Amino acid sequence: MIMVRFFVTLALLLGSGGIAVSQEATPWQATVTGQIEALHSGDAEAALGLASGTFREAYTDPERFLADVKRSGYGPIVEARSHSFGTYEKTESGVVLQVVKLVGPDLDLYEAVYQLMDEPGQGWRVLGVVLRKVPGRGA
Repeated sequence: MIMVRFFVTLALLLGSGGIAVSQEATPWQATVTGQIEALHSGDAEAALGLASGTFREAYTDPERFLADVKRSGYGPIVEARSHSFGTYEKTESGVVLQVVKLVGPDLDLYEAVYQLMDEPGQGWRVLGVVLRKVPGRGA
């Protein structure tokens, strides 16, 4: 049921075209920024540490996690020149969907929707990310 809600909300967020930027800082945004910075600097251990428990259990080797992230088409996140936060939505189950706008290494624009949850004793962790290229060029 959580995955169905995730994809419905994702479709609504991405299908709305002009997504308004929220100026309110949120506690999960530090997790997103931390993971993007860790990926960018090649700190596989830190990047995996900000992923959900499911990822941490599946990847006993942080370098394999980083390699899989790169191999799975998330290079624009790994190599992003900059990122900013768009809208977010909290679900009834405590999951947050956070829109992140990215300028890729090629100055192309991307939009990612991060799915996060506040894990007991761990803080906000990334459950998954959906990435898409959007029209336009960054600076």
